[in-house]
Amino acid sequence: MSEKKTQQLLQLFYRESARVRLLDLDALPAPDGEEQLALNDWLTTKRQFSSDEITTQHWIKTCCAGYITEVKLHPDGSLEEYTLFNRLPTTGNWQLVDGAIELSIFKGDNHYRSVVFANKNSSIHSAIEYKNGELHAYLKLAQTRPLPA
Repeated sequence: MSEKKTQQLLQLFYRESARVRLLDLDALPAPDGEEQLALNDWLTTKRQFSSDEITTQHWIKTCCAGYITEVKLHPDGSLEEYTLFNRLPTTGNWQLVDGAIELSIFKGDNHYRSVVFANKNSSIHSAIEYKNGELHAYLKLAQTRPLPA
């Protein structure tokens, strides 16, 4: 796994374990002894996404401020996102890198980037989002059940 992905996992660990405010990647402290043990335990709850599970269903994305959208990840790497209730559309792209889903979404003049890390024991996954290069939000993305063929 790349150093960048390792730092992104550490960033998410600090947010999910200590319930601290979001820390930017360049402000992450190195975990001390107890934190390293907790980090190791936390990492056992994560897994890699497989490519076949990503495009078979729609996703529900929400942030800590309560903004909720539906996201469809297409096999060609494009994505569509709609606000859940009034269906305002946005577009972007995605890719699977080191087992995590990297999202890039464009809304007007804004560019949102996030990396989604999979949970092993749940279909609700986590990410930290950047808006125009600035730390922005803690996200949850839930996989919905695929439609029967």
